[in-house]
Amino acid sequence: MSASIVFHGLAAIAYAILALSLWLPIQKHQRSPHLDRTFRTGLFIAIMIHGFGLLLAINLPQGLYIGWASALSAGLWLGMVVFWFESLYLRLDSLLLILLPTASVVSLIAALFPHGILVPAEHSHWLRYHLLIAIAAYGLAGVAALHAILITILDRQLHRPVQRADEQNTWYRALDSMPPLMVQEKLLFRLTRMAFIALTFTVITGAAVSLHLTHTVLPLDHKTLFTVLSWLTFGGLLLGRHIRGWRGRIALRWTLVGFGFLFLAYSGSRFVLDVILQRGPFG
Repeated sequence: MSASIVFHGLAAIAYAILALSLWLPIQKHQRSPHLDRTFRTGLFIAIMIHGFGLLLAINLPQGLYIGWASALSAGLWLGMVVFWFESLYLRLDSLLLILLPTASVVSLIAALFPHGILVPAEHSHWLRYHLLIAIAAYGLAGVAALHAILITILDRQLHRPVQRADEQNTWYRALDSMPPLMVQEKLLFRLTRMAFIALTFTVITGAAVSLHLTHTVLPLDHKTLFTVLSWLTFGGLLLGRHIRGWRGRIALRWTLVGFGFLFLAYSGSRFVLDVILQRGPFG
């Protein structure tokens, strides 16, 4: 457990250094973010350090050890991996202005709050697969929600008059360097599709686990309720996109609502237990 804390701390530092290397030139009016080979190598190393920290934190000899902070960290790590591959095909350099500070903060949170619950190795293999798929779904939905928030900010910025003071503002210049909204919307729906697929497998494996352990297909608890609501929300968004061509603010609202349900299904309850009520890792 201590090794995972060290690696999460190193990942937080690496992400922070990379973020500063992008923000400082903008603050000094020098250039927009551009990923050269050196930066891409540094980013790859940071992602690998982060992933190794997650592996040490979650995959223990006794079983899977999962908490709200490690799930959040896994989500951001998966988002960074998705960004890495997407950036090979789309010009998304400026998105790192948001992703890197967020990943740094989340890695630090994972180092400070390592507590969770242990799923013993002798439990059903379906349960282990279900938890890993659920973390993947959570991560993809979380990154989609962050992206939706960014698009909302950019949309509001686009529809307000540009003042002379804005041109001197570092935050305005950072937003002005972001990829076009059409490109970002394309990425948003790609993330939404991936999150929906992962959520579909989450529901299926969850039903298999419940049937094996309790002989009921879907247990009537808050996690099942909010997970299904999230699945229906993302599915409804994709259906609306296909049939009615939904985009813009409608798509952003549905994405945020879908992630909100998923947050309530897992992280909200674990945060209350692990931090507010200060329950131990096996409490």
